Amino acid sequence: MACLSPSQLQKFQEDGFLVLEGFLSADECEVMQQRIGEIVAKMDVPLHSRTEFSTQEEEQLRAQGSTDYFLSSGDKIRFFFEKGVFDKQGNFLVPPEKSINKIGHALHAHDPVFRRATHSPKVQALARSLGLQMPVVVQSMYIFKQPHFGGEGGPAAVTPHQDASFLYTEPLGRVLGLWIALEDAMLENGCLWFIPGSHTGGVSRRMVRAPGGLAPGTSFLGSEPTRDNSLFVPTPVLRGALILIHGEVVHKSERNFSDRSRHAYTFHLMEAAGTVWSPDNWLQPTPELPFPPLYT
Repeated sequence: MACLSPSQLQKFQEDGFLVLEGFLSADECEVMQQRIGEIVAKMDVPLHSRTEFSTQEEEQLRAQGSTDYFLSSGDKIRFFFEKGVFDKQGNFLVPPEKSINKIGHALHAHDPVFRRATHSPKVQALARSLGLQMPVVVQSMYIFKQPHFGGEGGPAAVTPHQDASFLYTEPLGRVLGLWIALEDAMLENGCLWFIPGSHTGGVSRRMVRAPGGLAPGTSFLGSEPTRDNSLFVPTPVLRGALILIHGEVVHKSERNFSDRSRHAYTFHLMEAAGTVWSPDNWLQPTPELPFPPLYT
């Protein structure tokens, strides 16, 4: 079982992240990759929802926030695409499986393969060893991190951020990301980078939903401070590794400069005991999908 040792717990508390190599077997990774291949092969993407996903703040607000497709994806399986993969008519310029940035945000609830992976005995044991009393699953994403295509240089970098900017709670410190490498994540294909110990200073920016459906849908309060690049530590990992990510630790990933993808499955847990999920968060539980308890 995936129980943390006292020294691992201490390291997580000090750094705000922790690498667990070999959390999943190659076979367990393969099952998820195969399933996502089936989902992509069958995806029916209406033209109006061919939303391009981007990490620059203006683009993020315009492309993601202003579309109901994104804002109503919290309890669905939906598809978000790289920039420049559609022509003006919304037709694919690259093969569909190479065009996707991510699939979100409820694979954990609606797909049996991802539900099993999310609620696996290993994950439950890990959560218990972290002392979580009433963890619930708030969202999940399958991230493709496509190789560079054509002259585009591939997907953009993911700029430095804290997950709690998007998944805000009171008190803070109640959100935990579990990031699973389904393919090797190395320097050249866009591994994660962290600022160790950056999880103790609160949240510098929040993405909030506009009241009553006002355009553009979401806005940012505060701003990301300029951070010294030399503070970031790369965390390359092999396929099957799990990285625990504190909700307030600052992290990023660089562009994928290689010719291979960097698939990952990631989901977020919230300790529900004594916690208020911000009503301003873009993602809200719905009557159809209240946040499911992790422990089964």
